[in-house]
Amino acid sequence: MKNYMAVAERCVGTGVGHGFSGAHSQGATLDGLKVNLSEVIAMLLEDGDPRFDAEFVGTQMVVVA
Repeated sequence: MKNYMAVAERCVGTGVGHGFSGAHSQGATLDGLKVNLSEVIAMLLEDGDPRFDAEFVGTQMVVVA
């Protein structure tokens, strides 16, 4: 069993969207989103361990005048 970090963002038009390096999914709730994204990741893993060129390091608030 492996753990993967995903970034959840809410899209006004579609509800909730989930971002993951190499995979994207969506769901009406965070729980539904987690299930959908797990299925996408499982499909990616069928081709072997995915190589990730990026990792989540945090968020930054940017103010523009």
